[in-house]
Amino acid sequence: MLTIKSFTFNPYQENTYLLYNESGNAIIIDPGMYGEHEQQEVVSFVADNKLQPKLLLNTHCHIDHVLGNSFVYERYGLLPQFHEGEVPILVAVQNYAPQMGIRYDISPIGETFLNDGDTIYLENDELEVILAPGHSPAHICFYSVHQKFLIGGDVLFRNSIGRTDLPGGNHQQLLDSIKSKLYTLPDDTVVYPGHGPSTTIGFEKNSNPFIRQ
Repeated sequence: MLTIKSFTFNPYQENTYLLYNESGNAIIIDPGMYGEHEQQEVVSFVADNKLQPKLLLNTHCHIDHVLGNSFVYERYGLLPQFHEGEVPILVAVQNYAPQMGIRYDISPIGETFLNDGDTIYLENDELEVILAPGHSPAHICFYSVHQKFLIGGDVLFRNSIGRTDLPGGNHQQLLDSIKSKLYTLPDDTVVYPGHGPSTTIGFEKNSNPFIRQ
């Protein structure tokens, strides 16, 4: 059984997620901590709850979702895992971060890439990898079949959808991903997005003004 802890970090108000089980083993998803204060917030939570981070995952590699990758690697020795199609997006961050006035410690590139349909294991807990491009070229989500939740990154938000005007974005592809990959999940699936409050698949199917089933 996974417990989900969320943090809201960096100037983009990005949601960073820490998933952990009864054994104290943890997965860090989309570490967006920016600066020493936000880094310490995660370190303190990990220490206070006697957690052992085992995996570092990225839904995609836009700047706001990878700002903490380097710190997590240095602190816990974890290389990020994401879809190989996001490598050019990650590499580009180091070029545009200075133009945006953002200090960026370059993220390492992992040795393991994730693909659609892969299963991620944390002892007895499982997360299924769902490829849902459109916001970025190879955006993935992490779905718990048993607990009915989705770590959705920037695909689907409460009453909104991910922007598609960033490099690698494609509006129609995003709509298709939501319809075919997310709206086919059970209605009571809780969506934990990359920004803003959580929602459910059923709520969005009935009320999201950008896309209806």
